[in-house]
Amino acid sequence: MAAPGPTLPPMSDIVLATLNAKYIHASFGLRYLLANLGELRPRASIVEFTLDHRPLDMAERLLALEPKVIALGVYVWNVAPTTELVAVLKQLRPDLPVVLGGPEVSHETAGQAIVQLADYVVTGEGDLVFAPLVRQLLAGERPAQRIVAAPVPDLAQVALPYDEYTDEDIAHRLVYVEASRGCPFTCEFCLSSLEIPVRQFPLEPFLAAMERLLARGLRHFKFVDRTFNLNLAASRRILEFFLERLCPDLFLHFEMVPDRLPEGLRELIVRFPPGVLQFEIGVQTFRPDVAAAISRRQDYEKMAENFRFLREHTGVHVHADLIAGLPGETLESFAAGFDRMVALRPQEIQVGILKRLRGAPIARHTVECGMVYSPLPPYELLQNRLIGFDAMQRMRRFARFWDLIGNSGNFVATTPLVWVGGAVSPFAEFMSLSEWLFAREGKHHGISLARLMERVFEWLLAQGRVSPEVAALALWEDFKRAGRAECPPFLKPHLPALALDDPKARREANRTTKRQQRHGGTTQPPDAAV
Repeated sequence: MAAPGPTLPPMSDIVLATLNAKYIHASFGLRYLLANLGELRPRASIVEFTLDHRPLDMAERLLALEPKVIALGVYVWNVAPTTELVAVLKQLRPDLPVVLGGPEVSHETAGQAIVQLADYVVTGEGDLVFAPLVRQLLAGERPAQRIVAAPVPDLAQVALPYDEYTDEDIAHRLVYVEASRGCPFTCEFCLSSLEIPVRQFPLEPFLAAMERLLARGLRHFKFVDRTFNLNLAASRRILEFFLERLCPDLFLHFEMVPDRLPEGLRELIVRFPPGVLQFEIGVQTFRPDVAAAISRRQDYEKMAENFRFLREHTGVHVHADLIAGLPGETLESFAAGFDRMVALRPQEIQVGILKRLRGAPIARHTVECGMVYSPLPPYELLQNRLIGFDAMQRMRRFARFWDLIGNSGNFVATTPLVWVGGAVSPFAEFMSLSEWLFAREGKHHGISLARLMERVFEWLLAQGRVSPEVAALALWEDFKRAGRAECPPFLKPHLPALALDDPKARREANRTTKRQQRHGGTTQPPDAAV
């Protein structure tokens, strides 16, 4: 289903716009700018597009509002089409001030095509410096300094943006919230390493805003704090707040420090029902020397113990992150780390390819480690001295197929069969499946779930380590978990007589199935006939 076009507001002097990756995403940064415009707030509006919209069409919609200032949020995922949009705007209305902001234009501004096209660029956290700039522009003044470097703001002075979420946002989109900014760590691949120290929003006004969102019907809260469990007093208070307000469909996403889960947090976490909490835990590498080389600190023993606690004693959905291509990491050492992660049993393992984000300190390794990055967003690693281009391409395919199979929740019962009875390495077995799938499909996007399941079934049978009946039962269980009612023809010859649920009832039951809910089934392979 195509994303709907943005609902156009009345004529606005100040138009805040961006391209979100998908319609379901709502721009957090634009809402901060809107909330902090002061007396200019009634003269401003937000217009959000997606990557599906064409620059010419976006320009038409923006200019139809007859703005006096256009501000655009620029990110790694939207810089290319946003550059085209700015080029079109400046051709049509060279007198119209265009202001840029966002992480993509906050660093290494010299030489960026989009920066050269625009009139002004706000770098850093622009919450409090944007309004003064706009006041000047509306008054007909053109500041001589094109690059406006925002100082780190006092968060007590920043107006919270949560009332700027519309009823449509609350009903249909991801709503982002944050109780803090910054990160105490200095991991060189991450722009958050530049945001020191960690700063906390005043807690009571923040919780009051959360109360208003709950009253308006919001149930999914995506916290974007880089280290939610760093300030234990604040994280405890926030968890207690939501425990006191447990309600159907409540869902809370937090990013967590891997090795910091003291008893004070554990006793609260265990009180949440399954499906309410999701923790994103960035492990990134299991090699201490690689972690040290990129200025990352973590206690691997404590981290492993925390994973075991979460999986064995709580209903938390655990999403763990690994990065392929870090300086000093070989393909073999990444594979060993992936296998260790599988043994810790998170519901999801996100395999990311290293990116050289603008401004990230990872750039210091470029010459020494032979790091070659794509010149195009998102600037992923192409090769380095330890991992050649062909191997990185294989890793890219591995990551994509792992997301489709290992992470999607559509293959919960089937995924462990990939390595049952085979080598001790889940990575090696899944890489074999990944290469087999790519050889037959010639792509790793646009494959229907039914076709992907049939291909996985063929591969399992070709390995000869599980019987057709075991493979078929696992896939049929997964097919039903995905909300499908009709048994696919390729499975029927290998299944016993089935007592199917009422198809209509099954469709109704799975209409709002969430990805993390689909992970609720078995995490261990059944006894396999080999």
